[in-house]
Amino acid sequence: MKASEIRSKWLQFFASKGHKIEPSSSLVPHNDPSLLWINAGIAPLKPYLDGREIPDNPRITNAQKCIRTNDIENVGKTRRHHTFFEMLGNFSIGDYFKQEVIPWAWEFLTDPQWIGFDPNRISVTVHEDDEEAFEIWHKQIGIPEDRIYKLKEDNFWDIGEGPCGPCTEIFYDRGDAYGDLADPECWPGGENERFLEVWNLVFTQFNHNKDGSYTPLPNKNIDTGAGLERFASILQNVDSNFDTDLFKPIIDKTCELTGVAYHTNEEYDVALKVIADHIRTVAFSVGDGVLPSNEGRGYVIRRLLRRAVRYGKVLGLDKPFLHKLVPIVGDIMGVYYAEVVDKREFIEKVIRTEEERFHETLSDGLNILAEMVEKSRQAGENQISGPDAFKLYDTYGFPFDLTEDFAAEKGLTVDRQGFDASMQEQRDRARAARHDEGGMKVQGGPLADFTVKSDFVGYNELVVTANIVAIVHENQFVDFVGVGESCQVILDQTPFYAESGGQASDYGTISNTQVILKVEDVNKAPHGQHAHRVIVESGVLRKGDTVQAAVAPAQRGDTIKNHTATHLLHKALKEVLGTHVNQAGSLVEPDRLRFDFSHFGSITAEELLDVEQRVNRQIWHNTHVDISLKAIAEAKEMGAMALFGEKYGDIVRVVQVGDYSLELCGGCHVHNTGQIGLFKIVSESGIGSGVRRIEAVTGRSAYEFLDQQLQLLKEAAGMLKSNVQDVPKRLESTLGQLKELSRENESLRSKLGRIEAGSLIDQVKQVVGVTVLAAQVNAGDIDSLRNIVDEMKVKLGSAVIVLGSVADDKVNLVAAVTPDLVAKGFHAGKIIKEVALQCGGSGGGRPDMAQAGGKDASKLQGALAGVEGLVAQFA
Repeated sequence: MKASEIRSKWLQFFASKGHKIEPSSSLVPHNDPSLLWINAGIAPLKPYLDGREIPDNPRITNAQKCIRTNDIENVGKTRRHHTFFEMLGNFSIGDYFKQEVIPWAWEFLTDPQWIGFDPNRISVTVHEDDEEAFEIWHKQIGIPEDRIYKLKEDNFWDIGEGPCGPCTEIFYDRGDAYGDLADPECWPGGENERFLEVWNLVFTQFNHNKDGSYTPLPNKNIDTGAGLERFASILQNVDSNFDTDLFKPIIDKTCELTGVAYHTNEEYDVALKVIADHIRTVAFSVGDGVLPSNEGRGYVIRRLLRRAVRYGKVLGLDKPFLHKLVPIVGDIMGVYYAEVVDKREFIEKVIRTEEERFHETLSDGLNILAEMVEKSRQAGENQISGPDAFKLYDTYGFPFDLTEDFAAEKGLTVDRQGFDASMQEQRDRARAARHDEGGMKVQGGPLADFTVKSDFVGYNELVVTANIVAIVHENQFVDFVGVGESCQVILDQTPFYAESGGQASDYGTISNTQVILKVEDVNKAPHGQHAHRVIVESGVLRKGDTVQAAVAPAQRGDTIKNHTATHLLHKALKEVLGTHVNQAGSLVEPDRLRFDFSHFGSITAEELLDVEQRVNRQIWHNTHVDISLKAIAEAKEMGAMALFGEKYGDIVRVVQVGDYSLELCGGCHVHNTGQIGLFKIVSESGIGSGVRRIEAVTGRSAYEFLDQQLQLLKEAAGMLKSNVQDVPKRLESTLGQLKELSRENESLRSKLGRIEAGSLIDQVKQVVGVTVLAAQVNAGDIDSLRNIVDEMKVKLGSAVIVLGSVADDKVNLVAAVTPDLVAKGFHAGKIIKEVALQCGGSGGGRPDMAQAGGKDASKLQGALAGVEGLVAQFA
C-alpha cells in the first residue's frame, strides 16, 4: 500500500466517523511563540483544546507535516529517526472519548477495507491506573490480558501546566525476523525492533494546575497521533522507513548522481539516508517561507542542508547536488502537499544558492582547521580544543566528525567533552531566549461555554441599536457595572470589528441616556462573539440595556484604506519580486500598515520604487472593490490567495480589486481604490530568516508624512542658503569643497609628519644591537601618529618604534617592528600592550604593527622610557 493511499484512507475513515478534515498547517507555528516548529498533529489545534477557540466541528482529523531536530545525530543510523515526518491524527474537542476512539482505532487497523493488520499481531499499553481503557481493550475489543501491558511513566501525557491525561499505545509485532522473544527487552515498550509503536491515543481528561495539582477537565478531549512512515514500512514490508516509497526514490536519485549502490556499504547507506531525510525537511521548510540563516529556524535549515552536503562528500559529490532532489520530493509528496510542487523553482534556487555558499565556506573552514592543527602542534598539544571545534561547527557548519577525521589525519584528537559543553551552552542560550508563553492554556473562563448568538453587522453599518446580552467583570458574569469600572460586553449585534487577520479592532462608544461606555478594544470570544473591552465613563451599565453602538468613523475610514492597500501591496510585490512572495504577517491600524513577506535576498531601491508606483497606479485607476461570499473550492478556482496562518470555513469572503488582486479576507475595505488617496512606503527591512517588512502609510497619514519630509528639506535648503530645487546641486558642491579641504589637510599632515620624523632622528638609541625609537610627538589623532611611524620605518630601515601622543587628554600609542626583527621574535602587539597598561589603557595587534590607547597622559613619558627594557627582554 502506497504511503499516499495510507494517508488518504486515514482521512476517509475519520471523515466517515463525522470528522472534519483539517488541512496540514504550515511548519511555522502561527501565534505560538512556545514552539520553534510544528512538531505534532495537535500543535496547530491547541487553541481548540484549551478553549481559546471553538471549532465548527468538535471532531477533527488531519495529516500534519512536522519537524523535530532534537536527535539529529541518530538520523540515518536507525530505522526510524527523522527530522521531517507526517503525523496522522484524530481529535475530539469535548465530544467523544475512550468508548468511541478505542473501537475506531481497532476497526481502522484490522478491517481489510482500511489497513487490515492481523489482529493477533497487535498489543497495547495502558496507564496502570486507567482501568477504563484496560476494560475496553480486553472485554470489548477482545485483546488477551497478556497482550495488554500496564505502565506508569510512559503512559501519561503531561507537558506542564494545561491539559494532560493517560494514554494507550498500540504496537504491531513484526515477527521473529526482528527480535527474539527470549530477549528481556523484546516486548511492547521495550528497546527492540520487533514491536513497532504505530499509534498513540491520548485521553486529555485533567488540568495540570500551577500548584502541581490535577483537576478534571470540564470538557474531556481526545488527541491521537500515528506515524505515516511507520505504517508504510509495515504495509510495504520493508526493513526501515527509508526503504518505503516516501524515501526510496530520493535515495535512488542520489545513487544515480553519485554512482554508488544502496545496501552495499554501511557508510554510504548512512549518507544516503541522511541526504534523503534532510532534503525533505529543507524543501518543505523553504516552501513554508523559512530560509537559511544564522538564527532560529533558519539556522536549523542551514545546519541540515550543510550536513547533507557533508554527507554528499562522503559519496564523492563535490558540487551542488541537493537542488536536483527537489523535483523527486515533489513527485512523492505533491499529491497532498501542493506547495513543494508549486514553489519548486524557488525552493531549488534557495537550496542551490546555499549549497554554493557552503562550498565556499567549506574551503575557508578547512583553512581555519589547518591553522588550528598547526597552532596545537606549536603549543606541544595533541588535541584540538572543544571550543575551537565548536567554532568550526557553529560558524562554518562543520559537523564534529569532519573536524575529528581531519585532525586524525594529522595525528591529533578533538576534545569531544569540551565540544559538547559548548553545544550545551548554546542550547541553554536558545532555550532561555524562547518565549515561555503560548503553550497550552488551562481550560476555563466564563465565555468558554457562552453560546448566545451575536451578529457582526459592521461591514455595512457603523451605528446600530443593540442589546447588552452579557457583561463579564473580573472573570465572571455580572448583571451591572458602575462608573470607572472596566469590563467585557457582548451585544446581540455589533458594528465593532474584532481584531483579527492583522486588522486592529475598532473603537468608539456604546451608550444610552443612562450610561456611556468607551470601547477600547474588541476581541473574538471562543464561540465567535465580539467581546468589547469597555470603560464605564458615566452611569451604570446593566445587562439587558438597549444601547447605541457607534464606531469612530474617522478611525475606521483610515483603517480600511490601509487594509485594501495591503492587498495591492501584496500583489505588487509578487509582480516585482516573484510569485514566491507570500504574506508572513500584517498589521493594519488607522495611522499605518505593516506587511511582512517571504523573500530571499534584499530589495533594491529601484524595486521598492516600482512596487510603490504599482500600488499608486491602482489607486489612481479608482478601481471598484468587489466583496462576495463564495464556497472555498470556488474561491480557490478563481485564483484567490489564502493567507498565512488563517483558517477558513466552507464559505469564505472574497475581496477582489478589479482584475488586479483577489484574496480571501474577513476584514474591512474601501468601496473603490480611489478612496485610499495616496500610498507611501516609509521603510523596508529584513526582520528574520527570509522575512522582510514594509511599513507604509496612506491617505491623511501619507500626506502628513510627505509634508514632514518637505519641511525637513526646506530646513536643509535654509542651512545651505539655497532654494529646495537646488538642494542636491548645492550639496554636491559643498561635499566637493569638503573633499578638497580634506585632501589639503591630509597633505599638510603628511608634511608635518615628515618634519616631526626628521626631528626624531636624534632620539634613536641602540639597545642590545637593536635600533629603538620611543618618543612622544605632536599628532592630532591616531592616523597622524601612524603616518609618523611609517615615515620613521622608511628612514631607519630596521628598528623597533613606539610613538605616543596626547589629544583631548587621551593617550594614543602606535608601535611598529620591521620584518627582520619580527623574524627574530620581536612583537609590536606585546610591546604596546605593556606600554598602554602603564598609561591606564589597553591595546594590542600584530607582530609588525599595533596600536593602543591610554587614559592617564601624565604617565606617557615614563611608559615610553620603559620601552628599552621591553626590547631588552625580547632580545
